[in-house]
Amino acid sequence: MDLLSNLALGFSIALSPWTLMLAVIGAFVGTIIGALPGLGPSNGVAILIPLAFTMGLDATSALVLLTSVYYGAMYGGRISSILLNIPGDEPALMTTLDGYPMAKQGRAGDALVISGVASFVGAFIATIGLMILAPMLARVAYLFGPAEYFALYLLAFCTLGGIASNNQAKAALASCLGLGIAMIGLDNTSGMPRFTYGNLHLMDGVDFLVAIVGLFAIAEVFFFIESHGKESAIGVKLDKITIPVKDIVGSTGAMLRSTVIGFFAGVLPGAGASLGSFMAYMAQKAVDPDKKSYGKGNPKGVAAPEAGNNAAAGGALVPMLTLGVPGSGTTAVLLALLMTLNITPGPTLFTDRPEVVWGLIASLLIANIVLLVMNVPMVKIFVKVLTVPAWVLLPGVTMVSFVGIYSLTGSYFDLVLMIAFGALGYVLRKLDIPTVPVILGILLGNHMEDSLRRAMVISDGDWTYLFATPISIGLWIAAIAGFIAPMFLRGILKKPAIRDADELVD
Repeated sequence: MDLLSNLALGFSIALSPWTLMLAVIGAFVGTIIGALPGLGPSNGVAILIPLAFTMGLDATSALVLLTSVYYGAMYGGRISSILLNIPGDEPALMTTLDGYPMAKQGRAGDALVISGVASFVGAFIATIGLMILAPMLARVAYLFGPAEYFALYLLAFCTLGGIASNNQAKAALASCLGLGIAMIGLDNTSGMPRFTYGNLHLMDGVDFLVAIVGLFAIAEVFFFIESHGKESAIGVKLDKITIPVKDIVGSTGAMLRSTVIGFFAGVLPGAGASLGSFMAYMAQKAVDPDKKSYGKGNPKGVAAPEAGNNAAAGGALVPMLTLGVPGSGTTAVLLALLMTLNITPGPTLFTDRPEVVWGLIASLLIANIVLLVMNVPMVKIFVKVLTVPAWVLLPGVTMVSFVGIYSLTGSYFDLVLMIAFGALGYVLRKLDIPTVPVILGILLGNHMEDSLRRAMVISDGDWTYLFATPISIGLWIAAIAGFIAPMFLRGILKKPAIRDADELVD
């Protein structure tokens, strides 16, 4: 009964004209962002956060808008993967393996419709899973003390990057860099300035929104200047759109199986949609008797990764809302939004601000239906986005970033700092050092430090208190395993994908 009453509260908020309009706008804009190669959901959400503050949106409205952008970008990533053989974002990489061959066979429309339906199935069921699992996990979170939270933050740092990172040492370096930046400002306990070097602008620390927009949006502008200066062109022509009912029905099992795999991959802190997409594709290929057809245009090879990565997007919201630990790079950006709005994610969020949580869940259910309606009959409109020249796109991204940040902080120093973070993000990516752990360090650094200090105060300096409960021991073991395991598993997991790509080229 509590679930139904909470859901009724959510729909009373989500069905208001204003919230409904934000969900539709977010879904539309997100699909466009996802369709543009290289942008992806993290960059899209980061770019639009300042705009949400400029519009004066309250917590529920801002979260609904940006999570709709998040879901829309996950849908849109498949478009360039299928038509250009260029993933819109990293989770859409697996879609290229069978999506592009289908397009070359003259079935681009079929591939786009199948992937759209699979995205809907994955995201819709994952949102229902979020609705059921999140309150249960929130109740478990009440058992967490400072030692457990410290171990949980450590788990997030150790697993973030994971399979998606090419080098665990670089991921660890990025995390340490983020933690170091988080230490800038006044010490929470003593009030002494740390690493400010006498600069008054740094006394309050580094605004994580400035860092996020710089590392994602401004750095992306630098990369566009370097790599995408020429006008884009569609690699495969899109003819009329039809509904391949037979292929959709035949892929139903693949969609449902991949949804379950992707959702639980998303719930794991740091795993994200990339792992969900990969695991879903490989699991589907493993159970299908016709393995040789994968990489050559099998519709199930399009449905599985799309259902998996969209389900992982919904699953990643579970740890963010219940524990305050992001499940992916995009939810790390959303976590920054909540913290800026003075909303503390965690178990108390469900009791203190139920309208935020349940309004969000109801809006996501509606947004998924809107996205399905948009992404089937209107897909030709989104395809046109691929022809947008860089000289139009670049000034727009830059303008939104600068105007948004300045309207939020009113400080010229933050604009300079944002450019500096953009340069840092560019350098890090050129060195193949992931930027998401840097963001996570800036977001969670102070919370991790506070948890460690409280644990030491409670235990009178006894460091073994950090391992005193079964929950903390389990989290420590998971953190160590999450950091070490990818070193051994990365080659095993990526070899099949490389082999599939080679077969595709042949």
